[in-house]
Amino acid sequence: MTACPTGIAHTYMAAEKLAQAAQELGYAMKVETQGSIGAENVLSDREVAEADGIIVAADKDVDLSRFAGKRVLSVAVAEGIHHPERLIRDVLDAPVHRGSGAGAGGEGGADLFGGAGGAGGKERGSVYKALMNGVSYMIPFVVVGGLLIAVSLALGGRTTPQGIVFDSSFWQSVNDIGVIGFTLMIPVLSGYIAYAIGDRPALVPGMVGGWVASHGELYDSKAGAGFIGAIATGFLAGYLVLWIKKVRVPDFVRPIMPVIVIPVVATTSLGLFFVYVIGRPIAWVFEHLTSWLGGLTGTSAALLGVVLGLMISFDMGGPVNKTAFLFGAGLVSKNPEIMGMCAAAIPVPPLGQGLATLLRRGLFSAQERETGLAALFMGCFGITEGAIPFAAARPARVIPANMAGGAVAGAVAGLAAVQDNVPHGGPVVAALGAVGGVPMFFVAIGIGTVVTALTTVTLMTVGTAGTAGTAGKGASEEPAPVVPSPVVPAPGAGEAVTGSASAGSALSGHLTARTVRPQLASREKDAAIREMAGLLAASGAVTDVDGLVAAALAREELGTTGLGEEIAIPHAKTDAVSAPVVGFARSDEGIEWGALDGTRARLIFMIAVPSAAAGDEHLRILAMLSRKLMDPEFRERLLAAESEADALVDVLREVR
Repeated sequence: MTACPTGIAHTYMAAEKLAQAAQELGYAMKVETQGSIGAENVLSDREVAEADGIIVAADKDVDLSRFAGKRVLSVAVAEGIHHPERLIRDVLDAPVHRGSGAGAGGEGGADLFGGAGGAGGKERGSVYKALMNGVSYMIPFVVVGGLLIAVSLALGGRTTPQGIVFDSSFWQSVNDIGVIGFTLMIPVLSGYIAYAIGDRPALVPGMVGGWVASHGELYDSKAGAGFIGAIATGFLAGYLVLWIKKVRVPDFVRPIMPVIVIPVVATTSLGLFFVYVIGRPIAWVFEHLTSWLGGLTGTSAALLGVVLGLMISFDMGGPVNKTAFLFGAGLVSKNPEIMGMCAAAIPVPPLGQGLATLLRRGLFSAQERETGLAALFMGCFGITEGAIPFAAARPARVIPANMAGGAVAGAVAGLAAVQDNVPHGGPVVAALGAVGGVPMFFVAIGIGTVVTALTTVTLMTVGTAGTAGTAGKGASEEPAPVVPSPVVPAPGAGEAVTGSASAGSALSGHLTARTVRPQLASREKDAAIREMAGLLAASGAVTDVDGLVAAALAREELGTTGLGEEIAIPHAKTDAVSAPVVGFARSDEGIEWGALDGTRARLIFMIAVPSAAAGDEHLRILAMLSRKLMDPEFRERLLAAESEADALVDVLREVR
């Protein structure tokens, strides 16, 4: 079984390599691929029963329960590509899989934070990734619960000497539902930390432990242990389950271990241990941390605001951002000032980038100006990710500008003791009545936004000084070499550009002689992506070259598309193209693409599809291409083909 986090190229490359190695070694092998288009070539129960061993080459969680009783070798997907012969030999001596469920961990951490760990849970069992897994599942509960509470208070609440009361049962019900979501966030955090470590048997003890941690009355604490206690119970539950799994038990007990024995023993042990041993000490630490943070004023509060603002703005929804958010959200009911600092910084990157496109329109392409308007809208609703397209296009200029504005916003909010009573940010939370100190909240956001916008414009102006005609072309931090500009052929002009249309096409008709370049002029990855985007424009399907470049570079930020074996396949879903299109180019010297095997890319394909009509077709093309490129003879034919576009298209027609 092969699977990678995105379920695209590496999944099929590993499958092809393993199949080739098995044939050479004289073994019969069937490979199931867990790709983005679903499971293909699925192993039947009979095939699993008859197998000598199971190789799982995966970088995401896969269900191993059906392999119980078989020898299972779990490795990273890269091992399937680079060492298939060794894996086939090693699986014959692999340990027998006795557990059930997924490899390790939940799915959320890999999807949200850009990368799962190795198969079998070795990487996902790490402290950081387990914590991020819990955070990723907790955030929806935090946001839904917090915003429902804010809406109910803003629209249906009324302040009285006895506290806030509701004028109607409807708004009381909305508030109650929000409180339920808020209450569940701590058990969910704990449960999915445990799940990331010990798989499904750890989910119940993790969630129950989190509930115990959040209810201090169970261990004589008024405040409870909060999110710190939930983190502790999550890790304790996960590692306790891992330890119980190692205990040798009679064969007749094994079937009930994951569903009865492990959850019951782990839940009881962890619950009692927390109530009688560690609950009160952790609650004491949490209470004193809360008290200390509540006492921060002036310079101390401003310094904390700077740190939180820098973290929030650094990766705009990534793991550093989520760590700061967890800190603020975990203390929101005790110290709303901490969340106030985060809430002021959260909207600054998208608002700042949007404002920059309005201040100096000439520095941005038409597509970027449209993206700027969208970023302004997202910033108002506290969606920091609205700045990602700008950061992907110009990371060296945009990220420092975002961080500068975020730090200023956090510092101002800290100095002014701004409070945010829900774990969310942006002007929307003030509009919903969740912010204390609304005027200074908007002052903090406004100053941070202006700082980000002016810093972005300044850095872009400095970076493009003396260069004419560069507006909107900063997607690559390295200047692209001068190459002939692609000509978008008018109807009937195809022969004047690249030859007759009778040259045919390949890859489901999405690649033609127009989108083939026998030799790239670029020597760096970013410049090569821009050159390839210009090449695709010759198809007439590209409506915005800069937008396509930005989307492709953003995809590279998630993980290199350098697949090894001297191959790179940059790809993007973007509205910058009106129809699917594929391009191909060669590089004699090769381009450093960050491939796992260290090879430089000499065969470079680029795939672009419109966001609204992506479907599965481009995934199938990528799968077919990945499989075919694992054939050394096919690669040699591509490299040796004559330097004419038509000749290369003829070779590429073999991809089916």
